[in-house]
Amino acid sequence: MENENNTNQNTQSAPTPPPTPEAEKVTNKADNDKNMAMIAYILFFVPLLAVKNRSSFLNYHVNQGLGLFIVAIIGSVILSSLFGWRFYMISNIWNLLMIILVILGIINASKNETKPLPVIGNWFHLIK
Repeated sequence: MENENNTNQNTQSAPTPPPTPEAEKVTNKADNDKNMAMIAYILFFVPLLAVKNRSSFLNYHVNQGLGLFIVAIIGSVILSSLFGWRFYMISNIWNLLMIILVILGIINASKNETKPLPVIGNWFHLIK
């Protein structure tokens, strides 16, 4: 019976030490960058105004969000001028495509990936 208790005590691992304050700061910064990167696809200017020292990861996603915004506005203007009153149905399709790109961007940011958006991802590198 005593051997079993000794064996169980020996096989249990030692408790992990608490993270250091520096490690917590790095983790918090990475989490903040990830959250801001996801926000950049909905409102690209929020990370520009709220974050002073942006990482390259955050700048990448701000660029993608800004590019998506520009393409969405230009596409809407062009489609409305070309199709007039028939723009309603085409507008719905265009908006659905833009929403799909926003979702793909948010997914990439949440996974800490820097993959460009399909079709338009390599067009814009405005923010350094």
